[in-house]
Amino acid sequence: MRNTRIFAAALAAIAATLVPAQAAGAEPAAAGSRQEAVAVISELRRIVAPSGVERYEYVPIGGIGQFISMRGQDRANPVLLVVHGGPGFPTSGIAWWATRALEEYFTVVHWDQRGAGKTHLANDPAQVAATMTPARFVDDTEELVAWLRNESGQEKIFLLGTSWGSHVGLKFALRRPEWLHAYIGMGQAIDSPESERRGYAYALAQARRTGHRQAISELESIAPYAQADAPIALEDIALERRWSDFFGGVMAYRERQVDGIAVRLAPEYSDEEARRAYEGNGFSQEYLFGDVVAVDMSAQTRLECPLIVLAGRHDRSVNSYVAREWFDAVDAPFKHFEWFEHSAHEILAEEPGKLLVTLVQRARPLAAGDREGGRTGAVGPAPGPADRGQGE
Repeated sequence: MRNTRIFAAALAAIAATLVPAQAAGAEPAAAGSRQEAVAVISELRRIVAPSGVERYEYVPIGGIGQFISMRGQDRANPVLLVVHGGPGFPTSGIAWWATRALEEYFTVVHWDQRGAGKTHLANDPAQVAATMTPARFVDDTEELVAWLRNESGQEKIFLLGTSWGSHVGLKFALRRPEWLHAYIGMGQAIDSPESERRGYAYALAQARRTGHRQAISELESIAPYAQADAPIALEDIALERRWSDFFGGVMAYRERQVDGIAVRLAPEYSDEEARRAYEGNGFSQEYLFGDVVAVDMSAQTRLECPLIVLAGRHDRSVNSYVAREWFDAVDAPFKHFEWFEHSAHEILAEEPGKLLVTLVQRARPLAAGDREGGRTGAVGPAPGPADRGQGE
């Protein structure tokens, strides 16, 4: 009995050292400032490996300073450049949690494009406005990749383009395939008018299925939507997006996009920059959105570098089934298609774990193959049921 009491007392003493103080009746910790929270995040993600790299700087690209972050545990790892979407929606603000694990296998580069994020805030919009053309963004990408090749000492990199960035990225891959281990399209934009038609049909079908009278009325008010050879009015696009997003088309199982709030705790951004992080979104879309919704690259069915397409099963913003149909027609040295079953358009935020596994298993070996003078791989699984905007 005495030994039992001694054991119980010892166990209680050990437990007392492990349980937080507030569990013993202390007052909960008060909410701190943004600076305090950012300091914790910054320290936890600080690159401490002797072979690692952690850089934040403005690189001269296309006549202006453009912000990049470069982070990785080992400089010998392949470089992965993320070309963000929007236009004007940088991914650097969510990198502190969405791509941290990737830094163990890649040197991950986030880039705030002209008209976006910190780059937008650091430059005079009046001077940048005249350069806001799709061609200039492809040129900017080429300049940045050339800079990365020089800085890293690596002849090839991986380029991951998402949404608007997938249009820019694919254009670049067609221009400079010899600079890429692979082009990776996420939320791949191929035939935007067809994507718009399917997104609208899906939203209207969901509205009717659920009996949502307001959605039905508003969506029917813009019919016929995205007709051939006619530009789509921006107010019509905004209305379609409102209801497509509401029915889970931008983030699966959610009524709206929420990943952007991560910038509030992004160490790369000051308090003021975090508050104004998405000012460039409206600026960029003013000049580029008309081009975005008119993109049709479906005739580009030959790629001289490996191709990986990552698609959210529920993506209606840039319809994933349109991307799958294009993928099936593409001839490339290697290609792989990966479905993300619990994602819509924001795979980076919705399934970062599966993104890590996919890129480590499917992309990274291509870099080793380039070093060894060969490649291996297989085409990804077949698509699910055909989606013509009426659900699955």
